[in-house]
Amino acid sequence: MKFNPDEIKEATKTDFDAAWNEGKKYVSNPGINEKYPRISLKYGKPHPVFDTIQRLRDAYMRLGFEEFMNPIIVEDRDIHKQFGYEALAVLDRCFYIGGLPRPNVGISDERIGEIKSILGDLNDDGVEKIRQILHSYKKGEIEGDDLVPEIAKELKVPDSKVAVMIDHVFPEFKSLVPVCSQNTLRSHMTSGWFIGLGEMCDYRRVPLKLFSVDRCFRREQAEDATRLMAYYSASCVIMDENVSVDDGKAVASGLLSQFGFSNFRFRPDEKRSKYYIPDTQTEVFAYHPRLVGSKTKYKDGWVEVATFGIYSPSALSQYNIPYPVRNRGMGVERLAMILHDSTDVRALTYPQFQYKTNWVMSDSEIAANVFVEDEPATETGKDIQGAIVRTCEQYGNTLSPCEFTAWEGQLFDKNISVKVVEPEENTKLCGPAAMNEIISYKNDILGLPRTSRWDDAFNNGVTTGIRYIDAFAARCAREIEDAVKAGGAQHETRVRIIKVPSEINIRIDPIAQRYITGNKKKIDTRGPVFTTVRTEIV
Repeated sequence: MKFNPDEIKEATKTDFDAAWNEGKKYVSNPGINEKYPRISLKYGKPHPVFDTIQRLRDAYMRLGFEEFMNPIIVEDRDIHKQFGYEALAVLDRCFYIGGLPRPNVGISDERIGEIKSILGDLNDDGVEKIRQILHSYKKGEIEGDDLVPEIAKELKVPDSKVAVMIDHVFPEFKSLVPVCSQNTLRSHMTSGWFIGLGEMCDYRRVPLKLFSVDRCFRREQAEDATRLMAYYSASCVIMDENVSVDDGKAVASGLLSQFGFSNFRFRPDEKRSKYYIPDTQTEVFAYHPRLVGSKTKYKDGWVEVATFGIYSPSALSQYNIPYPVRNRGMGVERLAMILHDSTDVRALTYPQFQYKTNWVMSDSEIAANVFVEDEPATETGKDIQGAIVRTCEQYGNTLSPCEFTAWEGQLFDKNISVKVVEPEENTKLCGPAAMNEIISYKNDILGLPRTSRWDDAFNNGVTTGIRYIDAFAARCAREIEDAVKAGGAQHETRVRIIKVPSEINIRIDPIAQRYITGNKKKIDTRGPVFTTVRTEIV
């Protein structure tokens, strides 16, 4: 149908999946219709981790917390302030930030000759401009990604030539080795809270209730089903003159109950981090009915979901924070795994890299990847397609020779007559497989008739809704449109025994094909269709 802004506006008020019936309605925009012929209006799909982050943000704000962003880059001296004698063990798990030094390059007579051989016959002013730009780059006045454009601009030569010149004449750039700084990527949100709270003490009144959901980085020995080197932490703090362990229990219960957890348990954490007051570091366990009987290690329904504690006065004093601070943290991915029934954090977070070992397609997904290839482009062509289908449904078992007029009328100002014919004797108008339907059953793609023999396949598989005759009629209608536009007087479309889907105008997306063949499943659409459509054009 044509592009209708009012209809789109109205559709946004309802559920897209219901309003547009799983993509069966489409919006055609004439400006992009050639490149994107079918555009389905429906909701997109959020990533499970970001979906959990959004739900956590809403949950925190419902509890009265204010959202903040903490520094991602933290100097290692802050780790020493927070952890004291344990700092080296913590820094062993941190990523240090390094960078390439800026080389001090000179331009000798030999190099001048090489430069001229690449850039052309430069005069002394041109060589001096290169020397000055390289010197400015060394001092940090020109950024690395501006070096080539700046030289090209001053010398009025293409960027590509300057890039080749630097690569061939100045090997110093290729031999650079990164130099480490004293900065780290934060391995825990606490490092940022100390820095931020120390600043806010001068201009914010207590109580302060703050939260942050953001990236942390930890140099694990290896990533596995439960650990990632880059992960999201959902952390909150309460800074007030009076905070207690009971506050931590109340916040944990209030937050997690919004995700379906109940019956909370709290027990002392044996890790005892240096920046917490002794005996305040507490692990939070919660019960979730979804986990009961699952294949995870939490099949009893109980899972550790968070840790909280009260910061040590000695650590707070390093940042001149005069008030007690209660902190609570949890890994977003762990919560997302529970909410999305995942047992491997790698597959949950990076599904694009896990499909080779964990890729699973349901019959519904496979069926959604089966399409009719050629379809009529006009409303009249669609009418012809429907007429051919109805004729075959009504007269398909008629003994031959026989013919039936399916449609008569005008197409592109030409009078046409469309007939379904079978000139041979002792057969039928349509072959026995004409009404076969394409379904996905146990990850196989099959073309089957709706008979009692195949009840299990149709009851437990997923149909595409495409019969052989439907796909064949669509091809007939499309070829009739093309024949009329080409000025022909007659056209005939015939199908005989089907061996592969393309012979009956069926296309299977390569994604489904790879999955089926990779899992040693099958695509079997063989069958005798034996149907002929003949068109007279006047």
